[in-house]
Amino acid sequence: MATRVRRNPDDAKRMILDAASRLLAAGGPAAVQVRAVAAEIGVSDAAVNHHFGTREQLLESLLRFGGTKLKAELHAVLGAWTDGPIDPAELVRALSALYADGYAELALALHRSGWRDTGSGLLDEVVDRLYAQALHQCAIGGRTPPPREAIQLTVAGLHQAVATEPLFGDEFRRSVGLDTTARDRMLDWWIEILRTTVAGQGPHAGPGRGAAGRRG
Repeated sequence: MATRVRRNPDDAKRMILDAASRLLAAGGPAAVQVRAVAAEIGVSDAAVNHHFGTREQLLESLLRFGGTKLKAELHAVLGAWTDGPIDPAELVRALSALYADGYAELALALHRSGWRDTGSGLLDEVVDRLYAQALHQCAIGGRTPPPREAIQLTVAGLHQAVATEPLFGDEFRRSVGLDTTARDRMLDWWIEILRTTVAGQGPHAGPGRGAAGRRG
């Protein structure tokens, strides 16, 4: 008889969520069934239910697990922003990669079922670092730094775009005559938007003196 391996609850939950995450990436939310998760790691259905209660609770935990992974990845990106101007390319691609692994579909499925995430602040640290960098670099270059809200709005818009990309990206691009090959160019466009926002305005650009203010 095989010896039963006893794991502490935290290790067991992590193993279950890792397996559920792999199934999500391979087949979307429909693939994340209790029986499939149990089979993936060689435990009983009851073992999965013991830690998460129901499939719905497992899916909710999986979505939070994705958020935790994203925070860790973003923290690593922020840790690499030590010297010189910040390049937000890694930030944009880290966000995009998470949602491409099935978390966009999972969030939508849970939202449709009535679940709401009451948490907040996932990207607060990102906004803080970008704003601090903007103030520092603009002071050095004699430019006018962006308001913090401008960075908040840009990051929120970026987050919304990459979160809905796996669900609706192709449809939105087709609505303006773009094909599926434009996806990567759209990510590059967001990177440039974020760079432009953080860069602030030239030394003589006061209120109403940006591109829109110079028209006419």
